[in-house]
Amino acid sequence: QVQLVESGGGSVQAGGSLRLSCAASLYTVRGRCMGWFRQAPGKEREAVAVANTGGGSTYYADSVKGRFTISQDNAKNTVYLQINSLKPEDTATYYCAAKTGWFSAGSNCPGSTAYYDYWGQGTQVTVSS
Repeated sequence: QVQLVESGGGSVQAGGSLRLSCAASLYTVRGRCMGWFRQAPGKEREAVAVANTGGGSTYYADSVKGRFTISQDNAKNTVYLQINSLKPEDTATYYCAAKTGWFSAGSNCPGSTAYYDYWGQGTQVTVSS
């Protein structure tokens, strides 16, 4: 019954920005390992941003550092991904992911796909040159 619903994707030109949202139901986003992953056709799903939502360091893929930011609004029970300076290679379906169980603040969350238990349906991001 846990649901993660992504929104905010779209088609933009290179250099543009998007803000993706992940709204959670029957799951409290605070104190968890949550993240954003993406998958392009012909490629494996990869982590772009992972956070310990109780506090601590975040993980960003090298390809998105300085451009992507993961954040949360506990009152809205929503996790966000702010994407700036979009590049054509950012084109992919973006998925919100969450891990069952509580995670201690300050602990690092894994960036591996297999670690996460819950997944959203995905939102498409398309970047044109």
